Amino acid sequence: MDDRPGFGLYVHWPFCQAKCPYCDFNSHVSLKIDHSAWVSAYLSEVKRLGAETEGRVLESVFFGGGTPSLMAPETVDAIVREARSVWKPSNNMEITLEANPTSVEAGKFRAFRDAGVNRVSVGLQALNDPDLKALGRLHSAAEGRRAFEIAQETFDRVSFDLIYARQGQSLRDWREELGEALTFAADHLSLYQLTVEPGTVFAERFARGGLRGLPDEDVAADMYALTQDMTRAAGLVGYETSNHAVPGAESRHNLIYWENGDWAGIGPGAHGRLTLSGARYATEAPRAPGAWLKAVRDGVGQEERTALTSEAVTEEKVMMGLRLARGIPLPSDQEISDKINYINKLTDNALIDTAGGRMRLTEAGRPLLNAVLRELLA
Repeated sequence: MDDRPGFGLYVHWPFCQAKCPYCDFNSHVSLKIDHSAWVSAYLSEVKRLGAETEGRVLESVFFGGGTPSLMAPETVDAIVREARSVWKPSNNMEITLEANPTSVEAGKFRAFRDAGVNRVSVGLQALNDPDLKALGRLHSAAEGRRAFEIAQETFDRVSFDLIYARQGQSLRDWREELGEALTFAADHLSLYQLTVEPGTVFAERFARGGLRGLPDEDVAADMYALTQDMTRAAGLVGYETSNHAVPGAESRHNLIYWENGDWAGIGPGAHGRLTLSGARYATEAPRAPGAWLKAVRDGVGQEERTALTSEAVTEEKVMMGLRLARGIPLPSDQEISDKINYINKLTDNALIDTAGGRMRLTEAGRPLLNAVLRELLA
């Protein structure tokens, strides 16, 4: 397979104003946050990981969560400055911050921009008030639109998220909503099908029979196909299963994940992948905010570091890379010797294509990603 792509830094901010019922991310609601303790911990981890990965060129920084737009701009500024000092920044380093409309105001966005943030992803999720309420969102549709306008006025690169296949949503509803969204003139959209994740409020509600009106599989599949058609017609290429962009506006940080690159992960529950002395390691930090802060004070804000086997590395390359429309370089015979029959079967069924030395999902195969992966990674 090809050489590793760029190197990135993921910073997890674990706090939200409220926990959304569909969310299974590591997020917490706290009435009091000691920002000085948090910035000190983040800087300590950047220094520690910087010493381990000396000489790497930093392609991206991504502030995820939680709700990173609740961070103090001074905290973001300090982290970006430290990251630039311990790694060599690329000439066009991408620095992304996720934002919720309820925590957006022009002055704070300008402060984030001055701290180095050059790309913002706004969590709109829906464009009408009843559906926003059903999703547990705290903002109104009007607030969402205004937040996006402020982001566009402040940053050169702006993306937003929408969730479809929601309760009571028809194919016609989604066509109208997506059509409205495409008038916002964004160069990047993340469009996710609602899934009921274990351990969430939605999962509990679903188990009790309370989450009614979800579109069935056929309607959800039609929504996915419609999404591809409408975004393509608008010039936003579906370069990944749920992500669409004007060519050149793809999320460079997320491409590091999907192309099996390296990234340092800091913050509660943050995962990372590091290649050190020829071995690839998976890292994971303690999930609870207090436990992570204590771990950092004790010297290492990480609870696990696992050396990945060659088989595990290959599986990750396939699992992440097939999310991309361009797929992955065709694995070597040694890497996939026991998978040849599966690959031939999927090729015969027109679900994958191996032309040009790359393995990629076909248009028919992309909606069936999980089923294809089950075949390949069985």
